[in-house]
Order: sequence, then structure tokens, then C-alpha cells
Amino acid sequence: MWRTLRQTRLVSGSACVVPVAAAGRRCTHKDDGTRMDSVAEALEQVLSSALPQGCITAGVYEAAKSLNADSDNVVLCLLATDDEEDVALQIHFTLIQAFCCENDINILRVSNMRRLAEILGGVKPGGEPMDLHCVLVTNPQSSLWKDPALSKVNRFCRDSRCLDQWVPVINLPDR
Repeated sequence: MWRTLRQTRLVSGSACVVPVAAAGRRCTHKDDGTRMDSVAEALEQVLSSALPQGCITAGVYEAAKSLNADSDNVVLCLLATDDEEDVALQIHFTLIQAFCCENDINILRVSNMRRLAEILGGVKPGGEPMDLHCVLVTNPQSSLWKDPALSKVNRFCRDSRCLDQWVPVINLPDR
């Protein structure tokens, strides 16, 4: 049986409480291409099932408002790896990461924004493109979301933290 301890670590200047393997036990993380592909597929499933339920918040400012209003229902935060030269965006990302870390919300960096736009529709009702630099996945209000794909993504995030990779990067493969 796995027990977890809480340990505080410094992440980008802010303290972050994360579960770590108990006394002498190691995390079970295999960093191979097959696992990454499997996690990317699971992430696609999570996004595809969350979208029709209205459980997606897209946009940096919309995400910040949602986190401030109801962080308890956020189950996953996705941040784009594109536009890393945009200093203002990276400052927003740092603040969002610190907030998510403080509130035990798993974070993933996602590359291939074109594929993310395909999965999420990418266009607002007025024809305006969606801001997909930050995407939150929330629990449906009616019930606690028990999704095997979400469990796989969360396990990947937890295992990555055990390896001191605080914000793992997932590449969404083209279809």
C-alpha cells in the first residue's frame, strides 16, 4: 500500500506542496515514447469528453477568473509551450502555475497548438479564434468526474513531480 507524505519544495519562487513517495519508495515512472503517446491520447480523451459537458475554460484571463472564483472544481491546467518569447504571457503562466501548485491542481505544458485547436474547436461562436494558451478542465457541477483517461493524465503529472519535472510537456500528435 502506498502512503504519501506532503513535502514543500520551491517552484519558480513559490512554495509548492506535493505528494512524494513514502520512506524509501520510488515513483514508478517510465519515460519512454510509448507512455508519452498514451498520455497524449488520454489527454485528448479528457478534452473531448469535457468539451460537450461545458467543462473547458479557455484563455489566460478567463482561466485566472475561473481559478479565483472556483478553484476547487478545476482538475487540470494546460499551458501552451508556444510563444515562449512572449514575456507577458510567461509572467501570467508563472502566476497561474503558482496558484495551481498551491491548490493541488495538476499542470501540463502542451505543444502542438494546432492539434489542441482541432480538439477544442478553436473558434468562438462569433468566428473569433479561441485563446488556447491556457486551458482549464473542470469537474461537471452535477457529479465528481471519474474518468480513467483523467486518472492516467493525473498519474503522469504525479510521477513527473516525483522526478522533479514540475510541469511536464506533452506533444499532441497530428492526426
